[in-house]
Amino acid sequence: MKAEDTVTIDLRGKSSITDYMVVTSGRANRHVGAIAENVAKGLKDSGIAAPHIEGLPNCDWVLIDSGDVIVHVFRPEVREFYNLEKMWDSDKQAAKAR
Repeated sequence: MKAEDTVTIDLRGKSSITDYMVVTSGRANRHVGAIAENVAKGLKDSGIAAPHIEGLPNCDWVLIDSGDVIVHVFRPEVREFYNLEKMWDSDKQAAKAR
């Protein structure tokens, strides 16, 4: 689906709600929606019966919660505004500061 700037953040030991967070971007609302629908279909095809999906009607930021993995698909400017990578990937940020 040509998602852009995909980052996987290991949250094991940092969060009780999930083990991994995937953050990626689509170029526009339609692209974000297509990526999210494709991810949801892939999860269902692999046995995750009903991933929880939020934000699909607007497609600025779509969250797909499959339990062990949460996927965030953003439009670039929305991703930059919320900056989840900075909030959750403190190890990487600490390494950059050194």
